[in-house]
This record gives sequence, structure tokens and C-alpha cells, in this order.
Amino acid sequence: MKFKGTKYQLLNVGSGRIFDDQGWTLTDPEGGAPSLIRAVYENKQFTVREDLKGLYKYADWLPIHRTLRRSHAPVTYKSRGLAEYLGMENLYITLSGYVPKRGARMETCTFKETEAFSVCARMKKNEKRILVIQSAGNTARAFARVCSDNDIPLVVCIPNDNVNDLWFLKKLKPCVKIVATPHGTDYYDAISLGEKLCKDPRYMAEGGAKNVARRDGMGTTLLSAVSVIGKIPDAYFQAIGSGTGAIAAWENALRLGEDGRYGENRMRIYCVQNAPFTIMYDSWKADSRDLLPLSPEESRRNSEVILAKVLSNRKPPYSLAGGLYDALKQSGGDMYKVTNDEIVYWMLQMFNKEGYDIFPAASAAVAALKQALEEGTVRPDETVMLNITGAGMLNATSKGFELKTPDLVLSPDLSPEEIISSVDKLF
Repeated sequence: MKFKGTKYQLLNVGSGRIFDDQGWTLTDPEGGAPSLIRAVYENKQFTVREDLKGLYKYADWLPIHRTLRRSHAPVTYKSRGLAEYLGMENLYITLSGYVPKRGARMETCTFKETEAFSVCARMKKNEKRILVIQSAGNTARAFARVCSDNDIPLVVCIPNDNVNDLWFLKKLKPCVKIVATPHGTDYYDAISLGEKLCKDPRYMAEGGAKNVARRDGMGTTLLSAVSVIGKIPDAYFQAIGSGTGAIAAWENALRLGEDGRYGENRMRIYCVQNAPFTIMYDSWKADSRDLLPLSPEESRRNSEVILAKVLSNRKPPYSLAGGLYDALKQSGGDMYKVTNDEIVYWMLQMFNKEGYDIFPAASAAVAALKQALEEGTVRPDETVMLNITGAGMLNATSKGFELKTPDLVLSPDLSPEEIISSVDKLF
């Protein structure tokens, strides 16, 4: 049976206005105060589509027009090894990565695949514009792989210091181009580069957190967990760079609460950053909706120091309506910060207790869970979802891999015209 697309409308979270999607709507066209928009699906009940494969089994809650090749969904299982070590009774790990013994087969080893397969499926097959994404690493690898496999033209903007994350199990097709900002720049510089490129109508901004397909793709982690647990968890843990994944989890918790078959939505959102890059942690602890000041120089210096480099966004969707501040407030959640040493410790413990390697960002979430248990914020008998956002690189790359070097290195200080002209030549 051919997939005909998902029926949905869009909601301005701040104003409550509901309106139709014009194809790639990222904000309310009527304007107003800064706000995320949210997908409102025709199907109000959570349904697993047995007729669709991979991530698309959750298509009824994905704002998509088609399905793509080679997608995989997150996998949830009840922990034994880590749970026993932490003294927990109901710890569920939602795993995105390449750990075949657990049923996880994302070859890029990151839950960013959930974003890529949803965002790219929101694009119609006849789309002529070139998609542009900005990334600190994992998002670049996921979108590059998905677009290469499905012949979708793409420009990836990434800091040159993060290009070691551009490893692939097979060579990318020419439809994917990598444009890096120079050494010493950060994720925000890559964002600036992409924004200037998208001033040309031939290029289309993916949209980041503003793209409902990105958030609802990420939100499939919670759908995976609820499918196994049978109810909405009491607590959710995730490391964050932008906070988009945590926002996505909260949005799906709201939908599941409205469904009514999975208990009341009392899920508390717990997020963690890697010190010293703690702009959201610091703002949250100051009870400030506005982000505290962080200079470009300090941001770049801190992003160089942290082990989990993907957790380094200095302009995250924190303050606007429906953003991370609201998700934390509404859920009764909290923020944590962890050190590089804690991250290394829990990477080793996860390998010992669960049998697979995890990325530094995922390890930060484990460290935060340990902190929450020690301070009594989370009880040992509560049902907890731990979002392991990246794992299995050792397994995936055991037979070799290829590092993709940038096709072009451009300063984000160049004019839009200079950037557009340079990138045009790649195609």
C-alpha cells in the first residue's frame, strides 16, 4: 500500500492559533511573539503502523509526505546491568545507535537519524531547492547519510574542528556537499554561514528546532519507550546541545496524555550539559527565561574544552514560547551539569554494564541520572526513560570507515553573495 502522507495542521504554541502548513512552514506567517509551532495530528491516538518500516511505523505522528529508504527506529529495553548498578527497579533505556544485539541498527550511530528521516520525508519528491543544515557533528553525519542514500541535494555547514565526526561506512554521493567554517570557529559560526547561504532562494533552510519534522522525528524516542513500557515514564533524561530533543519528548508526552491510554502525563524532563559549556543550565538555575550573556569568545573557548562537543549551541531554542524553558517548567523538570571526568567514567560503566560503547553526550545523561538519584530528585522505584542518543560506533566501524573532508572552507564573515557564489560552484 502506497503511503499517502500524514494529515495535520500547525499550532502557534504562544497564541494558540491553528493554521495549515504551506509545505515548509517554520513559523506562524501571521507573526506575533517568538514561538515554536507544533504539529496537530488528525489521528489523536498513538498508533504503530505495522504496514510501514523503520522510523515510519510512527508516521501517524510525523509531518511527512513520503517515506525514504533505510530508516531505523530507536529501540527501548528494560535495563538490568546499569539499573542494578544504580539501584533502580524500572530503568528503561531508549537506544539510538548500532547495537544489533539490542535490535538497534542506525549506521550513523546517532538519534539524529530520526530527525533526518523525518525532515527529508517532509520534503516533497519534486522539491527543486537544495536543503541546508548546520551541525556540530552528529546531525551532519545523519543528514549526509540519509540524503546520499535517497538522492536528496544537501549542503552541510559544520565547524572545521568538528569534521572528525564526518565518518561514513560508504562513500557519499555527489549530491551531498560539506562546507566548513575555519579552525577556531564554533557551531554558531556554522549557523551563521548557513543563514547567509539561504538568502538565495535556490537554497532552503532546514530550520533546526523550528522544523516540526525535526522535533517529531526526535520525539519517536518517547514513542519507542511507551510502546515497551505501556505508560508515560515518570522521568526522562537527555543530554542537550540545543534542547530540541527534550522539547520533542515533552510534546509527545502531551499528545500521549491526551490519548488517555498511557496514564496521566506527569513526565519530568531532566536535561544535562557538559561543563563549562552550560548556558542553558546557568540560565535555568537563575530562573531566567532569557539566556544569560555568553560572548562568542567564551563560547568558542568552552566548546573547545568539553568532551561532548555536540552539546555546544550558544543560541538554543530556550526562551521562546514552547521552547526548553517552558518544557522544563511545565513538566516540573530540572537541569544538570557534568564534567568531562564524569562523562569518561560513565562511558566505561555503560560498556561494562550494558555491553556497548556510547558517545560522550549520551554518557552525560547517565551521569545526570546518577546525580538525580543521589540527591533524591528521582526515586529508585520510579519508571525512568534514559535517552541514549548515540552508541555502537566501535561495532559499526569495525570493518572500516571513510572520513569525508570538507568540499569547501568558508569564513562566516564573508558576505552572503560571496558565500552563495562559492557554494554554487560545488553543484
